[in-house]
Amino acid sequence: MAATDGGGDTLTALDGATRALVRSAAALAGGSEDAVRAELQRAAVDASHSWVEEVLLQTYLFAGFPRALNGMRAWRRIAGPGSPQREPQPRETTHAAGERVCAAVYGSMYDRLRLNVRELHPLLDDWMISEGYGKVLSRPQLDLPRRELCIMAACAATGQDRQLQSHLHGARNVGVGESIIGDALQALSGLVPAELLGRATRLWDRIRNDVH
Repeated sequence: MAATDGGGDTLTALDGATRALVRSAAALAGGSEDAVRAELQRAAVDASHSWVEEVLLQTYLFAGFPRALNGMRAWRRIAGPGSPQREPQPRETTHAAGERVCAAVYGSMYDRLRLNVRELHPLLDDWMISEGYGKVLSRPQLDLPRRELCIMAACAATGQDRQLQSHLHGARNVGVGESIIGDALQALSGLVPAELLGRATRLWDRIRNDVH
């Protein structure tokens, strides 16, 4: 399956472009500078550059601005200048889009998620929807199934098991096949420390085999 600049094709296998994105996401979140450069160089050949830039942009949600900025700096050295800046969407638009995307990812657990996060702090709930799912993850330049696989990779690379569990479910909720999820985790071999990858794989096995 060839990579395109949009998000309209169907993810039926872990193709080379998606594998490159997943490994880049893991390196950006938890890898060394050398690993980031190496994975971005591979992604520049194997994947759409617009897809790679979306993974770079969403990195700040899962690994912070320093890693996102350093990753984008490395990418510019590889890929050259970026595209013209797009105007931001109105907050009302991003909030509605965020609710829609978050509901797709969390499925039947969406209402419980919103309640739990509001109880932690109302602003975290607002930022999660408007900033995370609305402003960033609802952008059409990369489809949601690939975004979820990249989020999984970032969480696995940083040992964020609670968030990884949510996004393993989330990938399945947005239509990623179980075999593709397993292949995406295995694609991190040699990049993510063996202990962290083992934890992620065991967590996926429990989810996949859960009959409830």
